[in-house]
Amino acid sequence: MDFIIETSARHAHVTKEDLKILFGEDAKLTVLKELSQPGQFASNQRISVVGPKGTLNNVMIIGPERSATQVELSATDARNIGIQTAIRESGDLDGTAGCKIVGPCGEVELNQGVIIAKRHIHVTIADSEKLNLKNEEIVWVKLNTSDRSTIFGDVVVRVSDDFATAMHVDTDEANAAGCFGEVKGHIIKF
Repeated sequence: MDFIIETSARHAHVTKEDLKILFGEDAKLTVLKELSQPGQFASNQRISVVGPKGTLNNVMIIGPERSATQVELSATDARNIGIQTAIRESGDLDGTAGCKIVGPCGEVELNQGVIIAKRHIHVTIADSEKLNLKNEEIVWVKLNTSDRSTIFGDVVVRVSDDFATAMHVDTDEANAAGCFGEVKGHIIKF
């Protein structure tokens, strides 16, 4: 079974409390575009991410609000602004690097929360049964691109009916594999 490979560009998830600091007391995330994962959306709100060596401006916030503020960067992004952080699954923030995030109304200093997202596949329960996959299983995925077919190892499987089946890679990984336009992949188990 082939599934779509999506590029997850740099973005942030914020708490309701941090959103108010960054955008004002009455701030709410507003929908720019619905994303492939049910209930997730690219918001109109943008922040700057400040590291020891530089700033990334115009970083999108993905909604809805979360229980912890988190910034997801590619390794290149993190290196360019001087942040040394870990490859982690979303939400696994203990021991990660921090940064400052800045909005039009204020700024928040994060002691932790900057990650390079571990490549992963969101899978529905029905698709996990078809593919014989278990939640948190680690697999390899072959991407079929015209010029740079690639096999990615260490891909974590996330199974839930809250998801739509799709794999997410960051911009460094997408560029390395030549992921332009619609790209499909399939699982290779080892």
